[in-house]
Amino acid sequence: MAVASRHRSIIPGFGLTLGFTIMYLSLIVLIPLSTLYFKAATLSWSEFWHTVASARALAAYRLSFGASALAASINTIFGLLAAWVLVRYRFPGKALVDAVVDLPFALPTAVAGISLTALYAPTGLLGRRFEAGGIKIAYAYPGVVVALTFIGLPFVVRTLQPVLRDLNPEIEEAAASLGATRRQTFLKVLFPLIFPAALTGFTLAFARALGEYGSVVFISGNMPMRTEIVPLLIMTKLEEYDYAGATALAVSMLAISFTLLLCINLLQWWTRRQQHSGLWPSQ
Repeated sequence: MAVASRHRSIIPGFGLTLGFTIMYLSLIVLIPLSTLYFKAATLSWSEFWHTVASARALAAYRLSFGASALAASINTIFGLLAAWVLVRYRFPGKALVDAVVDLPFALPTAVAGISLTALYAPTGLLGRRFEAGGIKIAYAYPGVVVALTFIGLPFVVRTLQPVLRDLNPEIEEAAASLGATRRQTFLKVLFPLIFPAALTGFTLAFARALGEYGSVVFISGNMPMRTEIVPLLIMTKLEEYDYAGATALAVSMLAISFTLLLCINLLQWWTRRQQHSGLWPSQ
């Protein structure tokens, strides 16, 4: 008579692991964020609206979200090129280039901000050349985009590299044998395969840029209504002991960010569903 053996897993069962996961997320994410709403609730609705919809706050929203989206878009394009080169080609110094990609992860953001400011300031090595052409980088909108692009690049490259590495070269060879040009091969064969990963990289870079403070505070100039980002405005409120106003701005920033990220995640889910249903190419 055969004796049924039960396979024992090293990891605990679903109920226990789910409980630890919820507890961990609650302690690290949910409970700290919930305190923002409790503190913001001390304001009346008119006071809350006056804080989050003031002209200074709206200007900070436009700068933070606009510059973050632009920086994430730039990183998506050039991050794809960097990941493609690192995956598909061999060249001297490749390991060094691959390590440099991770430098923004390890470099303190304040150090990055000071370095970028020294480089792009009107008296800096690159800044004075841009100034000669009538382009101002540091202490202006382009400086904010440069800083956010710097800190967001690794998210895109590291997200795309595994996907590009797993792509079967025979797909490109088959497209070429059928007469497809390089442009057609990329747009109609490769792009649908890497689009979900590119969108994920964009999301990570965008989310990282929204909360950035250290690298931007030096190069932006921190001019209200012009180069003041929302995290800086929140810090200003805290320095003025306006804790309720700071939490009101934080709550509005959290709500807007969550809505945008939810929309992007829904787009990712729809894309994967299209691939699984066969409407998009898949490997």
